Amino acid sequence: MTILLRQSTQWTPGRIDFRGTPMTTERSAYGTVFSYPGIGFIGTAHLENEPEELQSLTFFLDGNELNTLEATLKGKSFRFERESKIRSFILTNIIEIKNNRLYEMTTIKTIVETPLNLVYHFMHAWTPSVSELIAGNDDLPDDDIHQPLLDDEDVSRHFYINRDIDWLSIYEPDSGQFAVSRILEVPEETESISTIWNVPNTYRKYYLRAFQNQSVPKDFNGTWKMVTAFGSETPDNWQSAAKVLAKKLRD
Repeated sequence: MTILLRQSTQWTPGRIDFRGTPMTTERSAYGTVFSYPGIGFIGTAHLENEPEELQSLTFFLDGNELNTLEATLKGKSFRFERESKIRSFILTNIIEIKNNRLYEMTTIKTIVETPLNLVYHFMHAWTPSVSELIAGNDDLPDDDIHQPLLDDEDVSRHFYINRDIDWLSIYEPDSGQFAVSRILEVPEETESISTIWNVPNTYRKYYLRAFQNQSVPKDFNGTWKMVTAFGSETPDNWQSAAKVLAKKLRD
């Protein structure tokens, strides 16, 4: 597993590869973005309104903190801690790769009540060749979502899933690889809604939305966690393999 980090987008991810194949596109923003009424988007690559103020960056390779960086780092484990400030919010992002899994954690804190259009985390801009998705909840195994992801005009810029789920998976047919993401933790104060935005020839982009047309309460301190892993399987068998992996990611 390989992750690209981009200084040009405030040290947020730029691409995720598995076995040398890009599973996501660089033509997008990753990380966390806030949307404010009357202002618009602030965060990651959204620099059109206000910059996200970086506070600290820390890198670890195989458990050792790095004082100097090279363009390419290789090891058994990698951890990246990033803290920033967006208006009244203190935002902490932690990315960790270990045991062939990608762990992402986002914490936001604020001492004042703040109205938002929404905030979204864990953007994964899956490559536009991704052809299908499945998603579900552990306690409703017969209610899984299965959706082809097409390039047809009538589904262009369409949003899929749009509900609270435990896990989701996408299939990339050219490589025969799939990805499974499991949500490990969300704050109780708000719904966390999963969405994939279908933009043909650009991406099939995942978002985890929260505080949609709501105010973040005073003294809020909340954390979201997600883990993503990958596998390889034929088009006929990938869904069952993805469901097995989704169960393993609970551990």
